[in-house]
Amino acid sequence: MDLPVMPPVRPMLAKPATRLPEGDVSYEPKWDGFRCIVFRDGDEVLMGSRNEKPLNRYFPEMLDPFRDSLPQRCVVDGELIVAIDGRLDFDALGQRIHPAESRVQKLSAETPAAFVAFDVLALGNDSFVEAPFSDRRTALEKMATSFAHPVHLAPATRDPEQAMQWFDEFEGAGLDGLIIKPLEDPYVFNKRSQLKLKHIRSADCVVAGYRTHKSGDGVGSLILGLYADDGRLHHVGVAASFTAKRRAELVDELADIALKDMADHPWADWMDAEANADGTMPGAPNRWSGASGRDHSWMPLQPTRVVEVQYTWSTAGRFRGTTRMLRWRPDREPDSCSIDQLKEPAPLAPDSLLRSIVGATT
Repeated sequence: MDLPVMPPVRPMLAKPATRLPEGDVSYEPKWDGFRCIVFRDGDEVLMGSRNEKPLNRYFPEMLDPFRDSLPQRCVVDGELIVAIDGRLDFDALGQRIHPAESRVQKLSAETPAAFVAFDVLALGNDSFVEAPFSDRRTALEKMATSFAHPVHLAPATRDPEQAMQWFDEFEGAGLDGLIIKPLEDPYVFNKRSQLKLKHIRSADCVVAGYRTHKSGDGVGSLILGLYADDGRLHHVGVAASFTAKRRAELVDELADIALKDMADHPWADWMDAEANADGTMPGAPNRWSGASGRDHSWMPLQPTRVVEVQYTWSTAGRFRGTTRMLRWRPDREPDSCSIDQLKEPAPLAPDSLLRSIVGATT
């Protein structure tokens, strides 16, 4: 492979915005998938991830479509997605990262991926890294005339009203906000040079345990639960990203509800290896880090303390991503913390602009 921009590449990133900026910018839906830089040099195709690891072995079904849709020599930035029933499904996408070749092949047929292109870094013998985004987008749109499913061009607009309409409507398809791209900016590797506007919500959760920070000092993450209609406390995610000072404070604040005997905890049966088989329980390793030997042990707590957390969105009764602790809620009883708080957006309307993308992958 011999391209103007060579792998590995750490892609350009975005930092949070609290409102929609206006001016010389372009707005795009924010995809909930795996960031992917596609390098093509003739028949040779390499899919690079955000952390520079290759993705070819996990998404073999994408290699021929890239050869069919992309120019002979190019580097394209975008997102790998999986959609089921017209909605992005990050859990199904995550299952594609599996060590067993037979499992990868099975899922590539059952839950095939699609690719949404939103930037171009190189074309032919030319690097576009120093070019303004407006020029890169023009080049990408010309390139997209040859795209065919499962390779798609990301919708974009310069109209803030249209962008906010997307912000509201596209959440039902599993998208979690907008990306805002300054038209005159070059492509800056591994820098948060763009902006993202995301949906923000809060929920009151039961603190059922915690993990020690990877440094060994203080609380690294709070393990959260919510009660379902069957009266059981369900694990719904974690709250993390504490300062060193706050990590130490949390140890003291939780000391009086620490459980010495796991048998007294609502999740006692989850310590069983078979119960942990799907990787969703608090003590279970997961497909991303289970093979690394990382310590997944946790301290069980009496489920008597309630915390309000901020989150972006949820799927299947669980938070997507890590939540942020806002405050303790001493005024709330734990059994009042219902999973009904996690309201999911209405499904995407059939006539939406995105139907041609997320609907095509069902």
